[in-house]
Amino acid sequence: MTAVESRPAGVLDRSTGKRPFGARVKAFVALTKPRIIELLLITTVPVMFLAEQGVPDLWLVINTCLGGYLSAGGANALNMYIDRDIDALMDRTSQRPLVTGMVSPREGLVFGLTLAVVSTLWFGLLVNWLSAWLSLGALLFYVVVYTMILKRRTAQNIVWGGIAGCMPVLIGWSAVTNSMSWAAVILFLVIFFWTPPHYWPLSMKVKEDYARVGVPMLPVVASNKVVARQIVLYSWVMVAVSLLLTPLGYTGWFYTAVALATGGWWLWEAHGLQNRAKAGETGGKLKEMRLFHWSITYVSLLFVAVAVDPFLR
Repeated sequence: MTAVESRPAGVLDRSTGKRPFGARVKAFVALTKPRIIELLLITTVPVMFLAEQGVPDLWLVINTCLGGYLSAGGANALNMYIDRDIDALMDRTSQRPLVTGMVSPREGLVFGLTLAVVSTLWFGLLVNWLSAWLSLGALLFYVVVYTMILKRRTAQNIVWGGIAGCMPVLIGWSAVTNSMSWAAVILFLVIFFWTPPHYWPLSMKVKEDYARVGVPMLPVVASNKVVARQIVLYSWVMVAVSLLLTPLGYTGWFYTAVALATGGWWLWEAHGLQNRAKAGETGGKLKEMRLFHWSITYVSLLFVAVAVDPFLR
């Protein structure tokens, strides 16, 4: 365990002192944001089962997951490179590798660009070129459109920037079929409408961080009541879209049952948050993180149902 010397808020640590090899390896892994990538893989693999209507080729799954990890990891590293100035000012990001100096900005940039190139070639040579272009498009959208253009300019940043996080659904489908389908589009839209009500509760929790660095996340520029109303709106649309797969013939009773049960619980939590916001609850009494944590469980269960459903039809 290495100690990081204290420094004034917002000042990057550019020391060139001893940086242990093990800590350096962990720092480069941290640049890829592994916990976020877990969610991306949760949406990729089940879609491959749905596209195959059974068990897809194991090597194809492995190559798709590794390619997805490299691509998302490259995007996250480049995001940290671009945002290293504001990361130094925010409590929840102040220990990121480019802020502490465990990885230099140049190293972070080269690392991110290398992963971008390697991941594109990986997909193209070992999966297919449609998946490669979709992967590269997701990376560029996240880095350029979200991080460089939207994030610091508009409260709609996470709405449109979230498109990058929807792309693994399309990549999973194209990896199996080398084509697109309405099923993939529907699941893309599920993630699109899931992203804002997933992220806004977290933004409500840490809105002081975003306000400090001038990032206009919706909870920074709007009241809790307005944010909660938007969360409820997106939640209803998300649940409605998730139920389109069955009438269109892509899924059966099992997926429908899971979508109804998990979607119903989501709406209960979303309306609960709205009621607390209307009542003027703040701090711990607002309990906004309940919906954030449930959102991760929801998407995991829903996509597990996507994978299991073909075996029960």
